[in-house]
Amino acid sequence: MVYGGLGRHVHAMAQTQAALGFDVTVITQGSEGASPDEIVNGVRVLRVTPDAPHVPLDEEHLLAWVAGFNSAVARAGLRLMRTWQPQVVHGHDWLVAHAAAVLKEAGRIPYVTTMHATEAGRHQGWLPADLSRSIHSIEWWSTYEARRVIACSEHMRWEVGQLFSPPVDKTVVIANGIDPERWRVTAKQRQIARTQYPSPLVVFTGRLEWEKGVHTLIDALPRLRRQVPGVHLVIAGRGSADTQLIEQVRAKRLQRRVSFLGWLPEEQLHALVAAADAVVVPSLYEPFGIVALEAASVGAPLVVARTGGLAELVEDGVTGRTFMPGSSVELSGALAQVLLDPQLAATFARAARAKVKSDFGWPAIAAQTVEVYREAVADERRLTTNLAGKVSVPVKAPAPLPGNLLTGALS
Repeated sequence: MVYGGLGRHVHAMAQTQAALGFDVTVITQGSEGASPDEIVNGVRVLRVTPDAPHVPLDEEHLLAWVAGFNSAVARAGLRLMRTWQPQVVHGHDWLVAHAAAVLKEAGRIPYVTTMHATEAGRHQGWLPADLSRSIHSIEWWSTYEARRVIACSEHMRWEVGQLFSPPVDKTVVIANGIDPERWRVTAKQRQIARTQYPSPLVVFTGRLEWEKGVHTLIDALPRLRRQVPGVHLVIAGRGSADTQLIEQVRAKRLQRRVSFLGWLPEEQLHALVAAADAVVVPSLYEPFGIVALEAASVGAPLVVARTGGLAELVEDGVTGRTFMPGSSVELSGALAQVLLDPQLAATFARAARAKVKSDFGWPAIAAQTVEVYREAVADERRLTTNLAGKVSVPVKAPAPLPGNLLTGALS
């Protein structure tokens, strides 16, 4: 059950860690027809139904749903630890922070958290309502409880420091990764996708949320059409802003120039991205930008907003074109350059693909993450030894890694 880049990150990370010889269990949300307990590519996956299962997963009931989910994750972890002792618990985002803290205490093991985004960042620095302020509070608390905090980009490390002020040596930058082999598309698959839509073809893939900036892309389309007649935009994804975006397209009378596809199976998604003359990532807020990695890996030219991790991934005029977040004028100009000069676009795409292969492979990223676990375990050992000395209570220190890893995430 994948909501976005976080789920794909946990999926790939866990499988890679298992392939490196670690004993990994992922506790995650269940879905209809999925086994509650199975081994997938060397990873044990426990799927839970939130306690109080009839609480809906919507904005009004979000905190209640998350509380029930954390309760179920924590109980599953406690049952697991009767027969299996992990050495570290890795919680992804605020959504599993409470469960991770419970398992940390129960197992006397360190808690490592990855901050994939922040609530304040999503709202451009504001906390507009009680829900946002509550989420922000949980995020701060999770960085306090964690022995190490992993940020997915230098921008995200800066953001965590500004918002939560953890000790300087507590936050580590480890980029998201990608498996280029998984993003292989045949010439036939690409050609089939190209024949389904007019050319030139512009593609957006991802969650349809305000911070993803799809409204900026739609705003840019009338100006772009004057520069590049016949351009067609395909939007693949779903989210809370889908109705609003469809209405925006209607208001601009662009129905024949924009296609909303909703969620696509992975093979179709890969083929669509590979067929694009340009893939746009127009985010107003983007801590990393895994969609850009995915597009680059199949050779699609990139046009991205200069924000967060995207600004670290794409060098303007070298691996793609960038534009000011929220500026439909800059976006239309950058897109026009890419669409009107296929040779330049191909040069960008080759450079971006080479960068992805050299810098963002999962084995290296998994190894970096395990090194963070080692540091957290060593810190935990020192702390428990010191505490034991003060109160004269013997404490069994965790064994050195490699060993057992427990991950809780929405994946």
